[in-house]
Amino acid sequence: MVDYPLLMRKYFEEQSFIKSDIESFNNFIEVELPRIIEENREIEPTIIPPNVDEFKIRFDKVRVTKPEITEADGSKRKIYPIEARLRKITYAAPIYITVSAHINGAQRESFETQIGNLPIMLRSKQCHLYKLSNEELVQQGEDPDDPGGYFIINGTEKVLVKVEDLASNRFITDADATGPSKVVGKIFSEYGSYKIPHSLERLRDGIFYLTFTRVRRIPVTVVIKALGLTRDEDIMRFISPDRRLDEVIVNLIEAAEVKAEEDAVDYIAKRVGITQSKEIRIERAREILDKYLLPHLGTSPRDRVAKAYNLCKLLKKLILTIRGELEIDDKDNYSNKRLKLSGDLLADLVRVNMKVLISDLLYNFQRIVKRGKFPTIKVIIREKLLTSRIYSSMSTGAWTGGRKGISQRIQRLNFLETMSHLQRVVSPLSATQENFEARELHSTHLGRLCPIETPEGTNIGLKKNLSLLATVTQDTNEEEVLKSLRLLGMKTVSR
Repeated sequence: MVDYPLLMRKYFEEQSFIKSDIESFNNFIEVELPRIIEENREIEPTIIPPNVDEFKIRFDKVRVTKPEITEADGSKRKIYPIEARLRKITYAAPIYITVSAHINGAQRESFETQIGNLPIMLRSKQCHLYKLSNEELVQQGEDPDDPGGYFIINGTEKVLVKVEDLASNRFITDADATGPSKVVGKIFSEYGSYKIPHSLERLRDGIFYLTFTRVRRIPVTVVIKALGLTRDEDIMRFISPDRRLDEVIVNLIEAAEVKAEEDAVDYIAKRVGITQSKEIRIERAREILDKYLLPHLGTSPRDRVAKAYNLCKLLKKLILTIRGELEIDDKDNYSNKRLKLSGDLLADLVRVNMKVLISDLLYNFQRIVKRGKFPTIKVIIREKLLTSRIYSSMSTGAWTGGRKGISQRIQRLNFLETMSHLQRVVSPLSATQENFEARELHSTHLGRLCPIETPEGTNIGLKKNLSLLATVTQDTNEEEVLKSLRLLGMKTVSR
């Protein structure tokens, strides 16, 4: 006989309703923040002292301590959430980073400095309340039943609402009622600060065209050839090894004049509108292909073959969908959606503002160099810049990408309303447009989203709430998954 009350009690003793949000913030501190620093590891000023051949500023280790406060006399001490609420200050911890200067390949100075303050989520690993007993929480003026999962900004409790969006790096086919192509394939390629929409469509001439960033409607076979896959036989084999597709043959005939990789790159450069000499045209077009074409597969020249192979697979899926052999993807299916939790939203915010900090650092360095001086790096880093920009976004709710209302004042009318607010999910779709299918209940919402709790009126179906016991898993390293699969007997097949 199963003792269900005991099971439920043990579950809530060990788990929390908002466990996913806290895990997301912990993941941001432990994984995402070092990754953001790695993306911006080396900085090279364009203006350097005349007696120096090469100058680099390098960011290395980053660490976030626990929340502390600097008093008027300069003394520092740790601060608990109750004090932050009462004194109307921000519950935040300093971010320290190791910075080094390299002159002509030799390291000259290395030091650890503070680059800003980061608001800390209550009950996360960085919070002073982490793993405190109920008695200890009461001693610190906290409610033992308060789940945490929110921030304190200028004494106000703020929650970051979860954002629902289409899954990035996933090719989705969609019906297009207005354009020349009945079916369009779309993929949002996301890598670091890049999130680039790609679309693949067939126009009335039977040719498949690829669009991304500045590259508008380039024949996809030309792009594949520009990536190094130049033989028609290889392209056909990569697209469909088991049978020949007539649609591909038509596209190969159309691109028959473009034989060499260099010719294909030059073709793209001319279509993009690059008007310099041939060598510069080709160099700039290759830079566009490396940086902005499917960046999630890599941004270096060695990743071009993988991009060519993936384009072939995307083209095959689109052809089979147009033929009716595959069904059009359901955008409202929750397997095609992803939720951005607090950690993901903070990663977006810090990533953008890190670029601003680096631009400011470069400006200050180059301004002093122009005066004939050689500044130390410690002088030119303004820690208040990053802090003020993060605090501003978390106070106003205005986020990167033009999104608004991400950070909201937590509703404390009663405990249930507080729990509901911590579980809220918003869609980026406009409330003024109909979007009937996006607002409707979908069978894949079962167990994930509450079928009842949604507001009346224009926001119906766009503002939702997670189900009571729903949890959101974090991203998993693909290499670790592949390693586990190989141990189970999976073999890698290469063509």
